Amino acid sequence: MNHTRVGSLMTDDVISVVPSTPFKDVAKLLAAHDITGMPVLDEDDRVLGIVSESDLLAGKAQTAEDLMSAPAVTVHAQQTVAEAARIMTQRSVERLPVVDEEERLVGIVTRRDLLRVYLRPDPEIRRHVIEDVLTDTMRLPPGSVDPHVLAGVVTLEGRLERSSQIPVLIRLTEQLGGVVAVVDQLTAQYDDARLVPPERGPHPILW
Repeated sequence: MNHTRVGSLMTDDVISVVPSTPFKDVAKLLAAHDITGMPVLDEDDRVLGIVSESDLLAGKAQTAEDLMSAPAVTVHAQQTVAEAARIMTQRSVERLPVVDEEERLVGIVTRRDLLRVYLRPDPEIRRHVIEDVLTDTMRLPPGSVDPHVLAGVVTLEGRLERSSQIPVLIRLTEQLGGVVAVVDQLTAQYDDARLVPPERGPHPILW
């Protein structure tokens, strides 16, 4: 089950500067590309900080290194959208540089990028439920569950083999990007939640 990852939403063509970039050049880049902030990188493409419009307005520093907010708050490409949104909220930032395992810049993601996940059309959500959850993860027989999606609300109708599969299916569906809520209309062939393993005797059986 692959939840929506930051790497699938990020912009990989990132406008950036180096510590020695002059104040005026930073301002020109922000205006020319209609962006409100960009990362400051060292010679190995590692993120040192973020320079934003508010940093420019705060004072007349000479270079990007003097202007930037550091250390930078970053996110990894394999982290989920939910994790990125939580970081943005906790740290009160509008954008997150995306880094690889060696902390080198590979992209950038903004609040607007994350919001796109929750604007997915219903047919696309239904396709992800069928392909990612029902088929790839739970390996359910085709047609055993029929998902209906309306305004992001997923209704799951069908019959599973075991009752213990129902909460798992609901939880996986809830974690998909764009899903607002899940309505459970599932049944099961038998209730395995009540099955209790037989008690073992005080002595092992020797064969």
